[in-house]
Amino acid sequence: MTGSPNTAGMLGARHRDSEIKRARVLVTVERMLNEGTPITFAAVSRQAKVSTWLVYAPGIREAVTDARSQQHARHHTQPAPEPNEQGLRTDLALARAEITRLRSERDHQQQQIRLALGARLDDIAKADLVARVDELTRHNTDLAATVTQLGSANHALQTRVRELEDDLAAARISLRRMIHTENRPAGN
Repeated sequence: MTGSPNTAGMLGARHRDSEIKRARVLVTVERMLNEGTPITFAAVSRQAKVSTWLVYAPGIREAVTDARSQQHARHHTQPAPEPNEQGLRTDLALARAEITRLRSERDHQQQQIRLALGARLDDIAKADLVARVDELTRHNTDLAATVTQLGSANHALQTRVRELEDDLAAARISLRRMIHTENRPAGN
């Protein structure tokens, strides 16, 4: 069974893309090893801009594991320089300054996030309130139109009731006259 030319082209492009990504991972591992950057699967994935799944794929996983082993061996074979008291104090002061700066930056970013979140919630609340006001205004307009229509119908019915009451009163008067005329003695 042979695939269509389009399928073969897509498979070929996918294979080339995979090879490029694999090569990029290997170059990234080598660069990290040379720079002394700590090598982890996640760090390699992030720096090579590929999925974590790819760095665990056969062939790549072994390269990452070997590089980690080499880095670990280098780290343990190099003697650590003797620290002097003045250098340690300077490092401590620098670390404290960096911690202070990072805390300040964190606090500033938290405040910015709070403000942005508050503004977003206000916008959402305003949008909901505006929609609700629009809905209530439409409902009020509909009710006002219904009241006007019912008022007109009520006025027409009241007019009709008065007309019928007048007709009923006239019919009663006419009936009384007729009864009165019928009940009169014949000679009068």
